[in-house]
Amino acid sequence: MIEGVKITNLKKIEDHRGSVLPMIRSDSKVFQSFGEIYFSTIFHNSIKAWHLHKKAVLNYACIKGKVKLVLFDDRQESKSYGEYSEYILTPDDYFLITIPSFIWNGFKGLDESESIVANCINLPHDENEMVRKHHDDEYFKFNWKK
Repeated sequence: MIEGVKITNLKKIEDHRGSVLPMIRSDSKVFQSFGEIYFSTIFHNSIKAWHLHKKAVLNYACIKGKVKLVLFDDRQESKSYGEYSEYILTPDDYFLITIPSFIWNGFKGLDESESIVANCINLPHDENEMVRKHHDDEYFKFNWKK
């Protein structure tokens, strides 16, 4: 596992009418501050990668569908420097993944229909604190087709 990444198991509340999917609370161990909540949709076999935040901490949970989340650590001072980690996000195995700043991340839609990933980020979105690279950038030695 990449240093600083945290997994928090989440419980769905389900009945015959539908589900409630709690994501993060202000008294959670991983909660830092509230910046913004947004939802990112992704279509089957589409790829949204790569990006990192220089300041922000991400809190992802998949509320619909299924996505493959990939993380890459190129922080030279990190114990997990050079490592990739892969996670399958889906409400069927519902959890929150907290990603510290300076971790490259991206995801691929695995569900036949549109998937939805929620992000409770600790700072308001700021394009100036992000770095983006294309999913097939030569810098990354990752095969999204596998």
